[in-house]
Amino acid sequence: MILLNPGPVTLSERVRRSLLNPDLCHREPEFFDLQDEIRSGLLAVYDLDPAQWSAVLMTGSGTAAVDSMMASLPHRQARVLVLDNGVYGERMTQMCAQYGIAHEALRGQWLRAPDVEQVAARLGSGRFTHLAAVHHETTTGRLTDLDSLAGLCGLHGVQLLVDGVSSFGAEGIDFTAPALAAVAATANKCLHGVPGISFVIARRAALDRAESRTFYLDLARLARLQEQRNTPFTPAVHACYGLREALREYREQGGRSARHQRYAALAGQVRSGLAQLGIEGLLRPQESSVVLRAYHLPRGVAYPQLHDALKADGFVIYAGQGDLSRTLFRISTMGEIAPDDIARLIASCRRVCGA
Repeated sequence: MILLNPGPVTLSERVRRSLLNPDLCHREPEFFDLQDEIRSGLLAVYDLDPAQWSAVLMTGSGTAAVDSMMASLPHRQARVLVLDNGVYGERMTQMCAQYGIAHEALRGQWLRAPDVEQVAARLGSGRFTHLAAVHHETTTGRLTDLDSLAGLCGLHGVQLLVDGVSSFGAEGIDFTAPALAAVAATANKCLHGVPGISFVIARRAALDRAESRTFYLDLARLARLQEQRNTPFTPAVHACYGLREALREYREQGGRSARHQRYAALAGQVRSGLAQLGIEGLLRPQESSVVLRAYHLPRGVAYPQLHDALKADGFVIYAGQGDLSRTLFRISTMGEIAPDDIARLIASCRRVCGA
Protein backbone atom coordinates (compact mmCIF):
# COMPACT_ATOMS: atom_id res chain seq x y z
CA MET A 1 0.00 0.00 0.00
CA ILE A 2 1.35 3.44 -0.97
CA LEU A 3 0.45 6.08 1.61
CA LEU A 4 -0.33 9.46 0.06
CA ASN A 5 -1.69 10.90 3.31
CA PRO A 6 0.33 13.53 5.21
CA GLY A 7 1.98 11.04 7.56
CA PRO A 8 2.64 8.40 8.56
CA VAL A 9 4.58 7.70 5.39
CA THR A 10 5.47 4.65 3.35
CA LEU A 11 8.78 3.49 4.82
CA SER A 12 11.88 2.38 3.00
CA GLU A 13 12.87 -1.23 3.59
CA ARG A 14 16.02 0.04 5.27
CA VAL A 15 14.07 1.99 7.89
CA ARG A 16 11.58 -0.84 8.33
CA ARG A 17 14.38 -3.34 8.97
CA SER A 18 15.90 -1.02 11.59
CA LEU A 19 12.89 -1.73 13.80
CA LEU A 20 14.24 -5.26 14.25
CA ASN A 21 17.25 -4.01 16.18
CA PRO A 22 17.68 -5.64 19.62
CA ASP A 23 15.45 -4.69 22.52
CA LEU A 24 17.20 -1.95 24.46
CA CYS A 25 16.85 -0.61 27.99
CA HIS A 26 16.47 3.15 27.95
CA ARG A 27 18.73 3.50 31.01
CA GLU A 28 21.75 1.91 29.35
CA PRO A 29 24.57 3.84 27.61
CA GLU A 30 23.65 2.23 24.29
CA PHE A 31 20.34 4.07 24.31
CA PHE A 32 21.99 7.37 25.13
CA ASP A 33 24.37 6.84 22.19
CA LEU A 34 21.27 6.39 20.03
CA GLN A 35 19.64 9.50 21.50
CA ASP A 36 22.79 11.59 21.00
CA GLU A 37 23.10 10.55 17.35
CA ILE A 38 19.48 11.46 16.65
CA ARG A 39 19.77 14.87 18.33
CA SER A 40 22.93 15.68 16.38
CA GLY A 41 21.37 14.44 13.16
CA LEU A 42 18.32 16.65 13.59
CA LEU A 43 20.48 19.76 14.02
CA ALA A 44 22.46 18.75 10.93
CA VAL A 45 19.32 18.84 8.75
CA TYR A 46 19.60 22.65 8.72
CA ASP A 47 23.31 22.86 9.66
CA LEU A 48 22.54 24.33 13.08
CA ASP A 49 25.15 25.26 15.65
CA PRO A 50 24.69 23.05 18.75
CA ALA A 51 26.01 25.91 20.87
CA GLN A 52 22.92 27.94 19.93
CA TRP A 53 20.28 25.28 19.25
CA SER A 54 19.07 22.14 21.00
CA ALA A 55 17.10 19.25 19.53
CA VAL A 56 14.73 18.02 22.24
CA LEU A 57 13.15 14.60 21.73
CA MET A 58 9.84 13.37 23.12
CA THR A 59 7.64 10.33 22.69
CA GLY A 60 4.44 11.35 20.95
CA SER A 61 3.05 12.55 17.65
CA GLY A 62 3.89 15.89 16.06
CA THR A 63 1.11 17.47 18.09
CA ALA A 64 3.00 16.50 21.25
CA ALA A 65 5.97 18.56 20.07
CA VAL A 66 3.76 21.56 19.25
CA ASP A 67 2.04 21.18 22.61
CA SER A 68 5.39 21.09 24.42
CA MET A 69 6.61 24.18 22.56
CA MET A 70 3.44 26.16 23.20
CA ALA A 71 3.20 25.15 26.86
CA SER A 72 6.85 25.83 27.65
CA LEU A 73 8.28 28.75 25.71
CA PRO A 74 5.86 31.66 26.32
CA HIS A 75 6.84 33.15 29.70
CA ARG A 76 4.28 34.01 32.39
CA GLN A 77 3.81 37.58 31.16
CA ALA A 78 3.63 36.48 27.52
CA ARG A 79 0.86 37.34 25.10
CA VAL A 80 0.77 35.17 21.99
CA LEU A 81 -0.68 36.10 18.62
CA VAL A 82 -1.69 32.87 16.87
CA LEU A 83 -1.88 32.95 13.09
CA ASP A 84 -4.93 30.77 12.50
CA ASN A 85 -5.60 29.89 8.87
CA GLY A 86 -6.44 26.22 9.18
CA VAL A 87 -6.96 23.26 11.48
CA TYR A 88 -3.46 23.37 12.94
CA GLY A 89 -3.57 27.08 13.66
CA GLU A 90 -6.82 26.41 15.51
CA ARG A 91 -5.03 23.70 17.46
CA MET A 92 -2.33 26.12 18.68
CA THR A 93 -5.05 28.53 19.78
CA GLN A 94 -6.65 25.73 21.79
CA MET A 95 -3.31 24.94 23.41
CA CYS A 96 -2.89 28.52 24.59
CA ALA A 97 -6.37 28.42 26.06
CA GLN A 98 -5.70 25.05 27.72
CA TYR A 99 -2.62 26.38 29.52
CA GLY A 100 -4.09 29.77 30.42
CA ILE A 101 -1.63 31.64 28.20
CA ALA A 102 -2.83 35.11 27.21
CA HIS A 103 -3.40 35.05 23.47
CA GLU A 104 -5.38 36.28 20.51
CA ALA A 105 -6.10 34.43 17.29
CA LEU A 106 -5.75 36.24 13.99
CA ARG A 107 -8.20 34.16 12.00
CA GLY A 108 -8.09 34.15 8.24
CA GLN A 109 -10.02 32.32 5.57
CA TRP A 110 -8.63 28.86 4.98
CA LEU A 111 -8.47 29.35 1.24
CA ARG A 112 -6.52 32.62 1.40
CA ALA A 113 -2.94 33.41 2.36
CA PRO A 114 -2.42 35.01 5.77
CA ASP A 115 -2.73 38.79 5.63
CA VAL A 116 0.79 40.02 6.40
CA GLU A 117 -0.45 43.59 6.79
CA GLN A 118 -2.85 42.50 9.53
CA VAL A 119 -0.03 40.63 11.26
CA ALA A 120 2.15 43.74 11.05
CA ALA A 121 -0.61 45.89 12.54
CA ARG A 122 -1.20 43.50 15.44
CA LEU A 123 2.50 43.15 16.24
CA GLY A 124 2.95 46.91 15.88
CA SER A 125 0.53 47.43 18.75
CA GLY A 126 3.26 46.30 21.15
CA ARG A 127 0.87 43.97 22.97
CA PHE A 128 2.46 40.68 21.90
CA THR A 129 5.60 38.84 22.94
CA HIS A 130 5.23 35.82 20.65
CA LEU A 131 3.80 34.93 17.24
CA ALA A 132 2.79 31.30 16.63
CA ALA A 133 2.38 30.14 13.04
CA VAL A 134 2.02 26.94 11.04
CA HIS A 135 4.65 26.76 8.31
CA HIS A 136 2.86 24.23 6.12
CA GLU A 137 -0.88 24.20 6.78
CA THR A 138 -1.85 20.77 5.48
CA THR A 139 -5.52 21.75 5.67
CA THR A 140 -5.01 23.26 2.21
CA GLY A 141 -1.35 22.57 1.40
CA ARG A 142 -0.46 26.24 1.75
CA LEU A 143 3.12 27.18 2.62
CA THR A 144 3.30 30.23 4.89
CA ASP A 145 5.88 32.92 4.15
CA LEU A 146 8.00 32.46 7.27
CA ASP A 147 10.63 34.96 6.13
CA SER A 148 8.10 37.81 6.16
CA LEU A 149 6.78 36.76 9.56
CA ALA A 150 10.27 36.44 11.02
CA GLY A 151 11.14 39.89 9.69
CA LEU A 152 8.07 41.43 11.33
CA CYS A 153 8.84 39.64 14.60
CA GLY A 154 12.39 40.95 14.53
CA LEU A 155 11.14 44.48 13.87
CA HIS A 156 8.80 44.40 16.86
CA GLY A 157 10.86 42.35 19.31
CA VAL A 158 8.56 39.33 19.13
CA GLN A 159 9.62 35.67 19.27
CA LEU A 160 8.42 33.33 16.53
CA LEU A 161 7.17 29.83 17.38
CA VAL A 162 6.69 27.57 14.36
CA ASP A 163 4.69 24.41 13.80
CA GLY A 164 7.00 22.78 11.26
CA VAL A 165 5.52 19.32 11.67
CA SER A 166 4.93 18.76 7.95
CA SER A 167 7.68 20.96 6.53
CA PHE A 168 10.81 20.21 8.59
CA GLY A 169 13.35 18.43 6.43
CA ALA A 170 11.94 19.44 3.05
CA GLU A 171 11.01 23.13 3.00
CA GLY A 172 13.32 26.06 3.72
CA ILE A 173 13.41 27.41 7.28
CA ASP A 174 15.76 30.30 7.99
CA PHE A 175 17.14 29.47 11.40
CA THR A 176 19.45 32.49 11.19
CA ALA A 177 16.45 34.81 11.74
CA PRO A 178 17.03 36.26 15.24
CA ALA A 179 13.32 36.18 16.06
CA LEU A 180 12.93 32.45 15.45
CA ALA A 181 12.78 30.79 18.86
CA ALA A 182 11.65 27.24 18.10
CA VAL A 183 10.31 24.82 15.49
CA ALA A 184 8.26 21.74 16.42
CA ALA A 185 8.33 18.72 14.13
CA THR A 186 8.13 14.93 13.96
CA ALA A 187 9.91 11.84 12.70
CA ASN A 188 7.21 10.37 10.51
CA LYS A 189 6.75 13.02 7.86
CA CYS A 190 9.50 14.56 5.72
CA LEU A 191 12.24 12.64 7.54
CA HIS A 192 10.58 9.28 6.72
CA GLY A 193 10.81 7.82 10.21
CA VAL A 194 8.07 5.97 12.07
CA PRO A 195 5.34 7.41 14.32
CA GLY A 196 6.14 7.77 18.00
CA ILE A 197 8.99 10.29 18.19
CA SER A 198 8.67 14.06 17.79
CA PHE A 199 10.97 16.92 18.68
CA VAL A 200 11.41 20.65 19.17
CA ILE A 201 14.40 22.50 17.75
CA ALA A 202 14.77 25.37 20.22
CA ARG A 203 17.22 28.17 20.82
CA ARG A 204 19.12 27.51 24.01
CA ALA A 205 18.39 31.08 25.08
CA ALA A 206 14.65 30.36 24.80
CA LEU A 207 15.01 27.12 26.77
CA ASP A 208 16.75 29.02 29.55
CA ARG A 209 13.56 31.05 30.05
CA ALA A 210 11.08 28.20 29.58
CA GLU A 211 8.12 27.71 31.89
CA SER A 212 6.91 24.42 33.39
CA ARG A 213 3.18 24.25 32.64
CA THR A 214 3.02 20.56 31.75
CA PHE A 215 4.51 17.48 33.38
CA TYR A 216 5.22 14.94 30.64
CA LEU A 217 6.01 17.49 27.93
CA ASP A 218 8.10 19.87 30.04
CA LEU A 219 10.49 21.04 27.33
CA ALA A 220 13.18 22.46 29.61
CA ARG A 221 13.36 19.30 31.69
CA LEU A 222 13.53 17.10 28.60
CA ALA A 223 16.31 19.26 27.18
CA ARG A 224 18.27 19.34 30.42
CA LEU A 225 18.18 15.58 30.97
CA GLN A 226 19.00 14.76 27.35
CA GLU A 227 22.05 17.00 27.58
CA GLN A 228 23.08 14.86 30.57
CA ARG A 229 22.57 11.61 28.57
CA ASN A 230 19.43 10.87 30.50
CA THR A 231 15.67 10.75 29.97
CA PRO A 232 12.80 11.33 32.42
CA PHE A 233 10.50 8.61 31.07
CA THR A 234 10.49 5.51 28.88
CA PRO A 235 10.83 6.66 25.26
CA ALA A 236 9.66 4.81 22.16
CA VAL A 237 12.97 3.00 21.73
CA HIS A 238 12.22 1.25 18.44
CA ALA A 239 10.84 4.45 16.95
CA CYS A 240 14.22 5.97 17.87
CA TYR A 241 15.93 3.19 15.92
CA GLY A 242 13.74 4.10 12.96
CA LEU A 243 14.51 7.81 13.19
CA ARG A 244 18.24 7.21 13.44
CA GLU A 245 18.18 5.08 10.31
CA ALA A 246 15.92 7.56 8.51
CA LEU A 247 18.35 10.39 9.30
CA ARG A 248 21.28 8.33 8.03
CA GLU A 249 19.38 7.60 4.84
CA TYR A 250 18.34 11.24 4.52
CA ARG A 251 21.95 12.39 4.75
CA GLU A 252 23.20 9.79 2.25
CA GLN A 253 20.48 10.79 -0.24
CA GLY A 254 21.64 14.41 -0.26
CA GLY A 255 19.84 16.06 2.64
CA ARG A 256 17.18 18.74 2.49
CA SER A 257 17.95 20.05 -0.97
CA ALA A 258 17.65 16.58 -2.49
CA ARG A 259 14.47 15.82 -0.59
CA HIS A 260 12.88 19.10 -1.67
CA GLN A 261 13.76 18.37 -5.30
CA ARG A 262 12.39 14.85 -5.03
CA TYR A 263 9.09 16.02 -3.58
CA ALA A 264 8.82 18.86 -6.09
CA ALA A 265 9.24 16.46 -9.02
CA LEU A 266 6.65 14.04 -7.67
CA ALA A 267 4.20 16.84 -6.80
CA GLY A 268 4.60 18.26 -10.30
CA GLN A 269 3.95 14.83 -11.79
CA VAL A 270 0.76 14.51 -9.75
CA ARG A 271 -0.43 17.97 -10.71
CA SER A 272 0.17 17.59 -14.43
CA GLY A 273 -1.31 14.10 -14.51
CA LEU A 274 -4.48 15.14 -12.72
CA ALA A 275 -4.78 18.28 -14.87
CA GLN A 276 -4.98 16.05 -17.93
CA LEU A 277 -8.04 14.49 -16.30
CA GLY A 278 -9.62 17.88 -15.66
CA ILE A 279 -8.76 17.77 -11.94
CA GLU A 280 -7.36 21.13 -10.84
CA GLY A 281 -5.25 22.01 -7.85
CA LEU A 282 -6.67 24.22 -5.13
CA LEU A 283 -3.64 26.53 -4.97
CA ARG A 284 -1.03 27.67 -7.44
CA PRO A 285 2.27 25.76 -7.16
CA GLN A 286 4.04 28.86 -5.86
CA GLU A 287 1.57 29.06 -2.95
CA SER A 288 1.85 25.37 -2.10
CA SER A 289 4.40 23.25 -0.36
CA VAL A 290 6.06 20.43 -2.26
CA VAL A 291 5.01 18.07 0.54
CA LEU A 292 1.23 18.00 0.04
CA ARG A 293 -1.27 19.60 -2.30
CA ALA A 294 -5.04 19.81 -2.33
CA TYR A 295 -7.18 19.13 -5.40
CA HIS A 296 -10.79 19.63 -6.36
CA LEU A 297 -12.79 16.42 -6.49
CA PRO A 298 -13.57 15.21 -10.01
CA ARG A 299 -16.97 16.24 -11.30
CA GLY A 300 -19.61 13.72 -10.21
CA VAL A 301 -17.25 11.80 -7.90
CA ALA A 302 -17.64 11.98 -4.12
CA TYR A 303 -14.62 11.53 -1.89
CA PRO A 304 -15.62 8.09 -0.50
CA GLN A 305 -15.94 6.76 -4.05
CA LEU A 306 -12.53 8.15 -5.05
CA HIS A 307 -10.86 6.99 -1.83
CA ASP A 308 -12.20 3.44 -2.01
CA ALA A 309 -11.39 2.98 -5.69
CA LEU A 310 -7.82 4.19 -5.22
CA LYS A 311 -7.37 2.10 -2.08
CA ALA A 312 -8.42 -0.98 -4.04
CA ASP A 313 -5.55 -0.15 -6.39
CA GLY A 314 -3.07 0.23 -3.54
CA PHE A 315 -3.16 3.96 -2.73
CA VAL A 316 -4.37 5.83 0.36
CA ILE A 317 -5.33 9.47 -0.17
CA TYR A 318 -6.73 12.03 2.29
CA ALA A 319 -9.99 13.96 2.42
CA GLY A 320 -10.25 17.68 2.82
CA GLN A 321 -10.83 18.82 6.41
CA GLY A 322 -14.00 20.29 7.83
CA ASP A 323 -16.39 21.57 5.19
CA LEU A 324 -13.66 21.14 2.58
CA SER A 325 -14.19 17.36 2.72
CA ARG A 326 -17.11 17.79 0.33
CA THR A 327 -15.05 19.46 -2.36
CA LEU A 328 -11.37 18.56 -1.94
CA PHE A 329 -8.96 15.67 -1.60
CA ARG A 330 -5.28 15.82 -0.74
CA ILE A 331 -2.19 14.00 -1.97
CA SER A 332 1.16 13.97 -0.20
CA THR A 333 4.39 12.91 -1.87
CA MET A 334 6.34 12.12 1.32
CA GLY A 335 7.81 8.70 1.92
CA GLU A 336 9.22 5.93 -0.24
CA ILE A 337 7.38 6.90 -3.42
CA ALA A 338 8.73 6.64 -6.95
CA PRO A 339 7.63 8.20 -10.27
CA ASP A 340 6.27 4.82 -11.35
CA ASP A 341 3.96 4.86 -8.33
CA ILE A 342 2.59 8.25 -9.38
CA ALA A 343 2.08 7.02 -12.92
CA ARG A 344 -0.01 4.13 -11.56
CA LEU A 345 -1.93 6.57 -9.35
CA ILE A 346 -2.85 8.73 -12.34
CA ALA A 347 -3.93 5.64 -14.26
CA SER A 348 -6.17 4.68 -11.33
CA CYS A 349 -7.68 8.17 -11.24
CA ARG A 350 -8.32 7.93 -14.96
CA ARG A 351 -10.33 4.76 -14.46
CA VAL A 352 -12.36 6.33 -11.65
CA CYS A 353 -13.11 9.39 -13.77
CA GLY A 354 -13.92 7.30 -16.83
CA ALA A 355 -11.47 9.42 -18.83
